[in-house]
Amino acid sequence: MPVLARSVDEALSVVTDGCVLLVPRESSGVAMEATRALIRRGARRLHLVGCPTSTLQADLLIGAGCVETLETSAVSLNEFGAAPRFTDAAKAGAIRIKDATCPAIHAALQAAEKGVPFMPVRGIIGSDLLTHRPDWRVIDNPFGDDDPVVVVPALSADVALFHAPLADRDGNVWIGTNRELATMAHAARKTIVTAEALHDSSLLDDPKLAAGTLPGFYVEAVAVAPRGAWPLGLADHYPADAAHLAEYARLAATAEGFARYLEQHVHAQRAA
Repeated sequence: MPVLARSVDEALSVVTDGCVLLVPRESSGVAMEATRALIRRGARRLHLVGCPTSTLQADLLIGAGCVETLETSAVSLNEFGAAPRFTDAAKAGAIRIKDATCPAIHAALQAAEKGVPFMPVRGIIGSDLLTHRPDWRVIDNPFGDDDPVVVVPALSADVALFHAPLADRDGNVWIGTNRELATMAHAARKTIVTAEALHDSSLLDDPKLAAGTLPGFYVEAVAVAPRGAWPLGLADHYPADAAHLAEYARLAATAEGFARYLEQHVHAQRAA
């Protein structure tokens, strides 16, 4: 049965050092309060998977020394420029990078979701990705003649972590149209969710919400965290804090500035 955690820290207890951690793209509900909690706790050696991309979340975790391996299609701050801590770590060889494409990340998660060892993907043959990803293989299509196809291995993860608008006391979580969150939860051994609020009754009993609800048997723990995606936005609830993100991009351009950011917005106080 899923646990309604007393705190974000309690919910994160299953995120152990060295685990494979799935996190969603910026627009799908990023658990930023949980990210700050992981940094405060001193998480280390994470294999972070951006599903299929990441922004501030990955940059913060990399800069704070929490990440050993990064597997994703891209990390940037979007209109605020390159992700500075990721860029510096990549140039310095401080993290291992498993480069990917968005379709390949989704296919690998779908393979894990379905319990099959791999999934075929089109569109990669001819790129240099195959040189850098020896775990991606080219096979002959068994149903076609002279039709090579790439297969990517299932991406089974230890924990999926995301933020959602609603959850209920049974651990059901409303994800709306962000169906990739369901795929992440299906692919991971455990799923941790922070939520804006608790719904008064079962989400699965509400005909307007049931179709967009991830059932609680896929969820390990839920923690209530109002504005838990800040300074990123949460669709239909609040926009991204553009001024804060611009300030982050300015400070994080140097290691010293990033350290000041961590002290001001992660360690010294609970960001709000």
